[in-house]
Amino acid sequence: MSRLTADAPAKVNLTLHVTGQRDDGYHTLDSLVVFVDLGDRLTVQPAPDLRLTVGGPFAQGVPTDDRNLVLRAAHALARVRGVDRGAGLQLEKNLPHAAGVGGGSADAAAALTLLAAFWDVTPLPADHPEVLALGADVPACLSGPGPLHMTGTGDHIAHAPALPDCALVLVNPRVKTPTPQVFKALASRHNDPMADLPHGMAFDDFAHWLSHQRNDLLDTARSMAPDIDRVLDRLQRLPAVKAVGLSGSGATCWALVQDMAAARLTARAVQVAEMAWWVAPAAVQRA
Repeated sequence: MSRLTADAPAKVNLTLHVTGQRDDGYHTLDSLVVFVDLGDRLTVQPAPDLRLTVGGPFAQGVPTDDRNLVLRAAHALARVRGVDRGAGLQLEKNLPHAAGVGGGSADAAAALTLLAAFWDVTPLPADHPEVLALGADVPACLSGPGPLHMTGTGDHIAHAPALPDCALVLVNPRVKTPTPQVFKALASRHNDPMADLPHGMAFDDFAHWLSHQRNDLLDTARSMAPDIDRVLDRLQRLPAVKAVGLSGSGATCWALVQDMAAARLTARAVQVAEMAWWVAPAAVQRA
């Protein structure tokens, strides 16, 4: 194959309950994860060795060496499958980095899938040790795009019940809340798990259920980045918004609305009021 392209959709944690901490320091989580119809894009074409270039609106500051999960994923797949061919990878970075929407992990998952097809080898399963070594979010990103129930350290993944048609507005105030620091500053590491997600909920029922769940990283993240509270407050005051929250360790916030028409109107209202923020309407993927 001469050239292949794949999307790397953003991963949004609609809930994130921190339920414990293991002896090795890793936290155990209970999270409802969804993927949306926006994200980065990865292209691969022939090259004499493994190489990565990065473009797009958020390319600045993204490494192109082995610090980047895309190249680490590529080397892992080549190592496991005995591949000795090169590949030229081009990453179009459309998502803010270090933003709590799984950008780097989604990119790595896309690289694993794309290169397996490009090199004509068997893809690595989500629970392969080399995949787990890439980070807690990579197995989830390999398991989408339907909604997922993620537990353990991110290594236990099950398909969640089908969600009603809905959309999100994603807003990042362009501040950073680094994940290691957020976890380190947690006041409580042993909290109640997520409530069971009922099957067959209508949109209003889902919004009500969601408004009673938590992101246990929110208080710590907002103390590091007070702009998170400004985002959540602005979103809550918009009429189409039925629930709000923080994705992952932030600083990207989400607002639940019924459909893409409402998402576009809501996103426009936020963007006009806060021109410096990153704002994007997004459809929630169902399968």
